[in-house]
Amino acid sequence: MKLVCSQSELSASLQLVSRAVSARPTHPVLANVLLTADAGTGRLSLTGFDLSLGIQTSLAASVETSGAITLPSKLFVEIVSRLSADSPITLSCEEGQDQVELTSRSGTYQMRGLSAEDFPDLPLLQTGAPIRLNVDALVRGLRATLFASSGDEAKQLLTGVHLGLEHRGLECAATDGHRLSVLRLENAAQPSAGAAIDHEAELDGEAATDTFAVTVPARSLRELERLLSGRQSQEAVSLYCDRGQVVFLWADQVLTSRSLDGTYPNYRQLIPTSFSRSLELDRRGFITALERVAVLADQHNNVVKISSDPATGQLHISADAQDVGSGSEDLAAVVRGEPIAIAFNVRYVLDGLKAMAADRVELRCNAPTTPAVLVPVDDPSFTYLVMPVQIRS
Repeated sequence: MKLVCSQSELSASLQLVSRAVSARPTHPVLANVLLTADAGTGRLSLTGFDLSLGIQTSLAASVETSGAITLPSKLFVEIVSRLSADSPITLSCEEGQDQVELTSRSGTYQMRGLSAEDFPDLPLLQTGAPIRLNVDALVRGLRATLFASSGDEAKQLLTGVHLGLEHRGLECAATDGHRLSVLRLENAAQPSAGAAIDHEAELDGEAATDTFAVTVPARSLRELERLLSGRQSQEAVSLYCDRGQVVFLWADQVLTSRSLDGTYPNYRQLIPTSFSRSLELDRRGFITALERVAVLADQHNNVVKISSDPATGQLHISADAQDVGSGSEDLAAVVRGEPIAIAFNVRYVLDGLKAMAADRVELRCNAPTTPAVLVPVDDPSFTYLVMPVQIRS
């Protein structure tokens, strides 16, 4: 293998794929990045894979001799990132050898690698018609839900985000058992190339997928959101799913992940269909007031109490940290229904508010012990449910 490529492009590509390299590999080759040079296409492909999450990308290179080898990810990243950006990098490896020579204007380095044959194959399930998703819609859906997934491995299904497709609308949902975030995006799915936008039509010779659902680990989707956020192209993301694996393919990048087994909770039935009380207020003002009161709430149990006063049109926020102090804030609000006093984990409420973009939000509730819902005013696509904390009166 012998090639010449850009230092900046190689460094950026390594930063991407190294996020899928295992920190505690079960096999030495899993600590490495796979390099595959192809003289026919003039591309250098880089792959990181920890058997659960896989990331692959490619960059233009002047390839004199095709070949493949794996190199230690951490060492390779650190060397390349420190080389001069205005000098191209030459990578060369004799056939049948495991030592790579890296040459730049500033110097020459040798690294010992492992055979590419030992590197596990990335599960690229490119069979059948893909589900093509709008990039902006997918990124928005992930940002609105990832934070609400569980970090408790004992609740494995809840450590993922549920992606559901119906009538070209994408619904993203995540819950940790204490809060639930749901965003529905209409027209997020696109027909496959050459197919008409007709649910009764066939896509690329196969029946159109009108409904689809999969739960993907939040860790994998955080990497997907990071990759898509730095994209240069508006090309749609092609999603393939089969045999417990999902593959996201776009431009010259691929992300593969296992899917989570099991039936995701029927979260729609958790959301009340009607509410007897609601509070409409400025989102930014609500966030800053909660953050100030949270300074005290964090000292004890993260609980803030919210009270409404229909007569004065005021929302009262308070926190009482035993043996430390107490604090309160008042906000103007449009109060509908009878007065209520309800308590929440302040961090859960802040997470939901910060995931919204609306100027005004509405807090809807029925009783101090039943689920409350935060929604952006004039945007029914986003629903954030949070369970209240029981308080003594």
